[in-house]
Amino acid sequence: MAVDVVPPPAPENRLMSTARGIPGFYQSVKAEMKKVTWPEVPDVRRATIAIIIFVLVLGLLIYFLDAILGYVLVNLIPRLFAGR
Repeated sequence: MAVDVVPPPAPENRLMSTARGIPGFYQSVKAEMKKVTWPEVPDVRRATIAIIIFVLVLGLLIYFLDAILGYVLVNLIPRLFAGR
């Protein structure tokens, strides 16, 4: 009653198993990239202009808030406590 038992294969080196998976990964990436719908140039240009305008407006808002709060903290608050 001898049963032939096949020993498990020797564990593969981690570097070798990673190297064997790279071509399959690359093929999967290529297949997924073909499914992507890329925006047209006018859409990208319009979005870029909108983002630049938004960033400029936000920067100006932060600048004005900083200037106003700086004035309040440097000039007005010390005057409140100057008479004491």
